[in-house]
Amino acid sequence: MKQKKKNEGKLANSSICAPKIQKKKKKTKKANQLIVCSAPQKLNQISRGKCVAEPSNDDKTDQMDVDRRRTTAIHFKEEIIMEILSRLPVQSLLRFKCVSKFWEALISDPYFKMKHLNFAKNDQDSQKLLISQMCPKDFIFSIYCCPLSSLQPVEDVQKLDFPLNPKPNRFVIRCCYDGLVVIQVLDNLDGYRHNLLLWNPSTRESIVLPALEFKLDDCSRFGMGYDSTSGEYKILHVHQVLDRSITNEILALKGGFWRRIDKHPRGFLINLFFTPSLAFVHAAFHWIGLSRKKHFVVVSFSISNEVYREIPLPEETLSLRGRAYFGVSMLEGMLCIHSNTLHQKRFTFKLWVLKQYDVKESWIPLVALEDPLIFNAVPTYKFANGEVLFLCNFFGDLEKAFRTPSGPFVSWPQCEMHLDGYAFTESLISPKSLTY
Repeated sequence: MKQKKKNEGKLANSSICAPKIQKKKKKTKKANQLIVCSAPQKLNQISRGKCVAEPSNDDKTDQMDVDRRRTTAIHFKEEIIMEILSRLPVQSLLRFKCVSKFWEALISDPYFKMKHLNFAKNDQDSQKLLISQMCPKDFIFSIYCCPLSSLQPVEDVQKLDFPLNPKPNRFVIRCCYDGLVVIQVLDNLDGYRHNLLLWNPSTRESIVLPALEFKLDDCSRFGMGYDSTSGEYKILHVHQVLDRSITNEILALKGGFWRRIDKHPRGFLINLFFTPSLAFVHAAFHWIGLSRKKHFVVVSFSISNEVYREIPLPEETLSLRGRAYFGVSMLEGMLCIHSNTLHQKRFTFKLWVLKQYDVKESWIPLVALEDPLIFNAVPTYKFANGEVLFLCNFFGDLEKAFRTPSGPFVSWPQCEMHLDGYAFTESLISPKSLTY
């Protein structure tokens, strides 16, 4: 018997290949097939609501074959494809760049990147924990990206390749913002020289930042934020010198150099150990300082007009004067402060959140912990169930550990010594695109 040839339906200018339509052996009623297709078109057509693909005149024969098979072609508008893609993980989008020229242009477009970031900020699966670890045996440093969603398994933990080659002997994570990370690295050839990198751990892109004007050491603190007025990202470097005064400099990434900024008239003391990075909330950087009356306050520095302000701490903290250390952080876009107090050989840790920014009466206590071994706990992330994740220091142990008020937090393999841990949102933002 002669075998019948099998015709395969083809779609012209299609960036998504439809599944081959095969003839079934049994005589059954053929079901309609769904074909999703797109074509490379200009991004400015999105606002016009044009269809993604239209059949070309050159493929009438193939189209007739498809029609004979009762195939229904569904043409999605570009804005629909954008909405779908903006909800996908970064790693999937990086792979999908090879689907077509249109998809590559769309995923690389700055507008799409910001749209994807805005959705990712409210997506629990897009929240990750960046952990730096060190092996005590050989002092080799490593970086891991860990899931913060309970729906993601431990197997999703990724060991990341370091952005520099050769890998530096030592590095420190300084701050995170919008999926971008500022990393301090020690020069392998010059053990006294440090460099700063701006790195996207999701896309693996990085750039070397300009050299600082002030000294870079353990007394430095960094913060990063977006200035909506100028439309650019900025990094603030605050350095505390021996006399406890503060020197500041700021880097506008489009400017390409660090610029000194005026000191606060009275100068401020940072609780360095309890504030690993500056909190960026409401378009301002924040850290802990001393007021004119020698009370602890939150110091804010506006990213746009570069104005200093003071935010009073909760009334409860006034009674802790002289017995507590304070730090500042950010959870769910809100300003937070935490205190560590030693009383009767036990440390008490308390966390407050400022529900309404710049309103002293809106400080609300969030967490209280007591533990004889924990002498420092820095809030890192707040889960959907309300629990807060802390990075803790313990007496007699150099290693740091993560825990929640209900106990130790173990969502990834525990194998090396924890050094730092920062929560960040996965994004497509390229560090290279921010410098021009």
